[in-house]
Amino acid sequence: MANIFNFSKNVFQKIQQENSSHTSLLFVFLAILCVPLSYAFNSISLGLLLFVTIISFKKINFKLDWNLLFPILLYFLMALSIIWTIDFERTLPALSKELPLLIIPVCFLLFRPFSKEEKNKIIDWYSYGIVLFAIFYLLKASFRFVLSNDYSVFFYHELVTKDVNAIHVSVYVAIAFFTFFTKAKKSFFDQFAAGLLFLMVFLLSSKNIIVVFIGLIVCYQLFFTKTSKKLRLKNLILLLVFLISLTFIGEIKKRFQEEYETIMTDSSINDVISKGNGTVYNVSIKQAWNNPVFTPNDYFPGTAFRVYQFRIFNEMLNENTIFWNGFGLDASYSKINEKGIHYNLFLGDDTHEGYQKKNFHNQYIQVFAELGIFGLLLLLTMLFISLRNAIHSKNFVQIAFSLLMLSLFLTESFLWRQRGITFFILLYCVFNSKSEKRISN
Repeated sequence: MANIFNFSKNVFQKIQQENSSHTSLLFVFLAILCVPLSYAFNSISLGLLLFVTIISFKKINFKLDWNLLFPILLYFLMALSIIWTIDFERTLPALSKELPLLIIPVCFLLFRPFSKEEKNKIIDWYSYGIVLFAIFYLLKASFRFVLSNDYSVFFYHELVTKDVNAIHVSVYVAIAFFTFFTKAKKSFFDQFAAGLLFLMVFLLSSKNIIVVFIGLIVCYQLFFTKTSKKLRLKNLILLLVFLISLTFIGEIKKRFQEEYETIMTDSSINDVISKGNGTVYNVSIKQAWNNPVFTPNDYFPGTAFRVYQFRIFNEMLNENTIFWNGFGLDASYSKINEKGIHYNLFLGDDTHEGYQKKNFHNQYIQVFAELGIFGLLLLLTMLFISLRNAIHSKNFVQIAFSLLMLSLFLTESFLWRQRGITFFILLYCVFNSKSEKRISN
C-alpha cells in the first residue's frame, strides 16, 4: 500500500510539472477524470477547460484540423434539427446536454496542439485515475457486503450504481487496462493496476464489452507482443481457458445464460422476476422480431430488446419521412412510446420504468432516427477516422478505444448521455487531433 501511495504522489508531482509547459494539459485530464462523477463535476471541469483555453488563446496556436470539424458539424446538425423537430420541448434542452460535442473540439482547435508525449501522458494519468475509481468501487462494495451478506453488490449496476452505468464504466476501465497491459516493461504498480482493472471488467458484467475485451487481448497477443510464436501460442491458449472460465462465475454466468436462452428458446420462464410478479416470460430474439403483440408479463433480455428496437425503427422509417433529416434531436421518444402502447409492452408501475420510455439502445439507429442519414454519416466518419489513425500509428490503446466504441454503439445510445458524449469526444480529440512536433536535443 505504501508503494502505491508513493507512486501516486510521484504521478501528481509529474502532472504539476507538465502543466507548466501546456496550460490546458491539466484541464483536459480533469475533464476526462470527472466523467464518472456527478454531472455538476462534469460541467464545472468543461467550463474550466473552456475558460483556460480562452484566456490563454494565441492566434499563432490556431491550426485547422479536419478531424476535429466532424464533431462540430454533427453538433450544428443537432442544432438545425430545431427547425423540423416533432418535439421542440425535448430538442431544445437536449442541445445543452450535447454541448461537449462543440466545446471540446473548439478548445482543441484554439490551444496549442499537444505533442505525442503529452497525449500519452494524458492517457496515462487518466488510467491512474480509473485505478483509484476501481479501488473505491470495490471498497464500497465490500462494505455493503459486510452489512448485507449479498454478493450481488460486486456485480453490474450494483457495483457502480445504475446512474453511472456499469456498461459505460466497463468501457472506461477496459481502455485504462490496455494502457498498463501493453507496456513493454511493467512495474509492480502496472501489474497491480492491470490485474485490478481486468477483474473490474468482468465484475461489471457487460456481455458486449467482455466479448470485445477478450477479442482485443487475443489480438494483442497474436499481433503486438514480441515473444516467440511458440510461447505466444502457449500463453494465448492458457489465457483463453482462463478468460472463458470467468464467464461461469455467479452473476456473469447468469447474464450470459439469459442471452443464450433468448436465442435458443421461446417464452422461457424468468425465474428471478417470476417470484414476486406472477409468471414472467423471456422474449426470444425470434419473438421480438415477429410477434404481432406482446403482454405486460413479457420480459425482454438485452439482445431481444435491441432486436425489438431495431424492428420498430424499421417501421418508423417506412411510416415517416425521416430518411434525410430524422425526427429531430431527442424527439424519437414520442414515437417509441406509441410503438410500446401499440405492441402492448410493459408500460411501467410505481417502481419500474416501462419499455416505452427507453431509447433505441443503439447509437447508429438513434442518430439515424433523429438526425437522418447525414447524422449517421458524420458519426461513421468519426469512427472511421479514429480506427484508421489508430491502425496507422499502431497505438493499441487507440485501437482498443476505436473498436470498443464501434461495438458499444451497437448496444447503447452512448452519445445521448452527458457522460458518454464527454468521454467519447475527449478521447476522440486526444487521439485524433494533430500533434505538435517537438525537436529534442
